[in-house]
Amino acid sequence: MIDFTEQKERLIEYYCQMGYVKDQSSIEAFRCVPRENFVPPNQISLAYIDRPLSLMNTGQTISAPHMTVMILDYLELKAGLKILEVGAGSGYQAALIASAICSDPLNKGHVYTVEIVPELIKFAQNNLKKSGLNEDVTVISGDGTLGYPEQAPYDRIILTAAGPQVPPPLMEQLKIGGILVIPLGRPGLWQQMTRIRKLDENKIKEELLSSVAFVPLRGKYGY
Repeated sequence: MIDFTEQKERLIEYYCQMGYVKDQSSIEAFRCVPRENFVPPNQISLAYIDRPLSLMNTGQTISAPHMTVMILDYLELKAGLKILEVGAGSGYQAALIASAICSDPLNKGHVYTVEIVPELIKFAQNNLKKSGLNEDVTVISGDGTLGYPEQAPYDRIILTAAGPQVPPPLMEQLKIGGILVIPLGRPGLWQQMTRIRKLDENKIKEELLSSVAFVPLRGKYGY
């Protein structure tokens, strides 16, 4: 069995030096969640190589480690938040988020993650269970661009695929004062990771965070 501790700590040191991550809770989440539990079995040895990995033959990926940690910072997480993720994939990003928002037993948050690819739903659920996070993350089968109104409104919404626009249902399901993060742009090209703050029902504030490359968003408001 491979001991990934040294590889993980080396990445953490590098990310801190490069300024990829500033929030200590993001670092601790990355340290605590075993990424090797969320990659396909034939790629376990590559778990801490800093690049995306394919998820079987689904056309989807698990993002590079640095991107997953940067997303934690972008979301400005704290204990007790209710999060919606669009695109569960292997469940890894949801696991990192859950680790950051469920650390206080008296103020536990929860992650709802919606996946449109049937083969990935069970994969994500099994990975979360194996990592002891299945009670903190609910995996839902469906079109994530429609959100998950059953648990709305949300403090934070994260899309892990590139879309042409912010899906209107997601803005409706975001709390006033909440944050939505999405890679905006066409697939196959660089996109702009964008953070949107909902100031009130009719006013938002947008920030461009970084250039990224994500798989295309699928669903009614995707590609």
